[in-house]
Amino acid sequence: VVEAYKQGLRPAVGYELNPWLLRLSSYRAWKAGYHGKVSFLKKDLWKVNLSDCYNVIVFLAPSVKPPLAAKLLAELPDEARVVAGRFPFPSWTPSSTLGRGLEQVWAYDMKEVRRAARGGS
Repeated sequence: VVEAYKQGLRPAVGYELNPWLLRLSSYRAWKAGYHGKVSFLKKDLWKVNLSDCYNVIVFLAPSVKPPLAAKLLAELPDEARVVAGRFPFPSWTPSSTLGRGLEQVWAYDMKEVRRAARGGS
């Protein structure tokens, strides 16, 4: 979330249910000087409406990716970009990748993901 803010993405909001991770994230943002600039909310990602999001960054286990892919396809606008850290979306073709190994990220443009899902039309 802090890195997204540094890259100019506003608002920069993180959702987390685990109270310890929520506190740790808030503490790290405060320590880095971003208190009040970024937000971490205790919300269930599955219940949050993402239809007004244009940049989504996820760091989740591979087992969560298929149901998350369905949620993102249903809710995100065509102009949205999704960046996945550590684990790619198995059924999506990335627009670009960066890094290697544990530091690799995959970027997906929703318009292209939808086009591929429709069979390239």
